[in-house]
Amino acid sequence: MGIEQAKIAGRRIALVGRIPADARDVMVGGESGILSCSPPDFMPTYVPTQRLLRWPNGSEVHLYSSEKPADLRGPNFHCAWIDELAKYQYATEVWDTLVMAVRLPPDPRIVVTTTPRPIPIIKRLLAEDTTHVTSGSTYENRANLSSKFFERLVRRYEGTYLGQQELSGLLITDRPGALWTRTTLEKTHVSVAPDLAQVVVAIDPPGTASEQTAEAGIVVVARGVDGLGYVLADGSGHFTPDEWGRQAVRMYDQFQADQIVGEVNNGGDMVGFTVRECGKALHREGERKSSVVPYVPVRASRGKLTRAEPIAALYTQGRIRHVGMFPDLEDQLTSWLPGEQSPDRLDALVWGFTSALIYGGGDVEAWGGSVDDVPAGSASAVETAVNEEGMWWPSGHR
Repeated sequence: MGIEQAKIAGRRIALVGRIPADARDVMVGGESGILSCSPPDFMPTYVPTQRLLRWPNGSEVHLYSSEKPADLRGPNFHCAWIDELAKYQYATEVWDTLVMAVRLPPDPRIVVTTTPRPIPIIKRLLAEDTTHVTSGSTYENRANLSSKFFERLVRRYEGTYLGQQELSGLLITDRPGALWTRTTLEKTHVSVAPDLAQVVVAIDPPGTASEQTAEAGIVVVARGVDGLGYVLADGSGHFTPDEWGRQAVRMYDQFQADQIVGEVNNGGDMVGFTVRECGKALHREGERKSSVVPYVPVRASRGKLTRAEPIAALYTQGRIRHVGMFPDLEDQLTSWLPGEQSPDRLDALVWGFTSALIYGGGDVEAWGGSVDDVPAGSASAVETAVNEEGMWWPSGHR
């Protein structure tokens, strides 16, 4: 759409990506981007410092990021291309601002390319008479994809509930039996959090560093002074241990968190060791003033359902808010059924809110140990706490 529109002299076009790198590397420079698809006799000049593409006939493309919706206030455009709208943290705000900017005659229009997540703005657009929908599946696009990428994607999603969305491009709604519903999550979205009483970075580590395994779940949650829970960030992804350790420590610093919590059932002492070593490394490299990271190990003796149900109940009671939208996390929440293997982001969120809302409150010592590290004679108390309460906090902070 962008190239054809640019052939009309003097066209002003907006390109909006989730983050600046997406607009630059995917929409402009990617294999399906404007530079790759432009014919040799109609090739624009790209000026990265100005976030601008310019054609000899005077048409221009201006690049924007969804992270700064306010940048879209003021400019005027004939048309726009917005990519992966359903993944934006502030999707509705970006759309409503962009619509006001695409207003030049004679026929203003916007093209949206996105995975069809059932978030409010996507459902709103699909319901409008002026929206034209074209859909396609990952299978239909196989010839344009790396065979390894295709196999990895199929291995992860094929046969799953989310596979209908990620592979087939279908708009899926609530899954019968799931603890979280889309309707419940839609009510949680807020723009800002209040003053916070406690901030926790929760880690659910992957079994291995392979891209074919689960991601490392890293979610930042908080307890507000109003007593409500807040999801502040989702930093999950496919990482090596060093990468997810650094990611967790950096998010701890970024959000001025009180502690990092990690489940030791899955990784034994590995989580605490990794967090400690990454804190030291970032200190040596000058990125942190201190090498100390308050880390609290948690041990699970109960099933996933038992741990997840109280957190899901807090959502139902309206006691948790999401500061923005977290599409991947919310997909996992609404697609998981008790009895299935619980996904990484969901597990991290459950551990985080269990810490901040259920067991939260007291100060936490800088801790990076395991049960074997507790003072002599207290191991039985730790074991009793684990068996009776499902988790253990050091130094009596439970």
